[in-house]
Amino acid sequence: MRRVPTLKFLISHPAHFIALGFGAGLSPIAPGTVGTLVALPLAALLRAYTDDLGFLLVTVAAFAVGIWAAGRTGRDLGVADHGAIVWDEVAAFLLVLFFVGAEPLRQAFAFLLFRVFDVVKPPPARFIDREWHHGFGVMADDIVAAFYALLVFALWQRIFL
Repeated sequence: MRRVPTLKFLISHPAHFIALGFGAGLSPIAPGTVGTLVALPLAALLRAYTDDLGFLLVTVAAFAVGIWAAGRTGRDLGVADHGAIVWDEVAAFLLVLFFVGAEPLRQAFAFLLFRVFDVVKPPPARFIDREWHHGFGVMADDIVAAFYALLVFALWQRIFL
């Protein structure tokens, strides 16, 4: 049975609160894009209060917690990768932001790249999205999108800067 997440659902379990990106996934318009934006203030906080190792450790922890949260929330919603589950975008974009840095123009370009690759889902992301129906699968296709975004970003820097 497929459920529609509500504010009550969001706060009913810690996994839901995390998987729905602290409420960003409840956005009626482009929840994945809104969820991706959640990573920006989180990255700013990480840059302000920790070093690079701390930033990476939090990002790895966000991915690991996301496997649990997305799995539990997908099961409770009746859809493994429900559109309201946006923690995969948050964790993957945190990884992108680690490499891109804090400069707003670079972050904006990286945001656009990440969203394009998250929507288009080039191989193997589309396979992962289609075939792996559990928390790890939900999280993994966005890591592939992050990889593609970082690759294009690095090529752009190398060629144009």
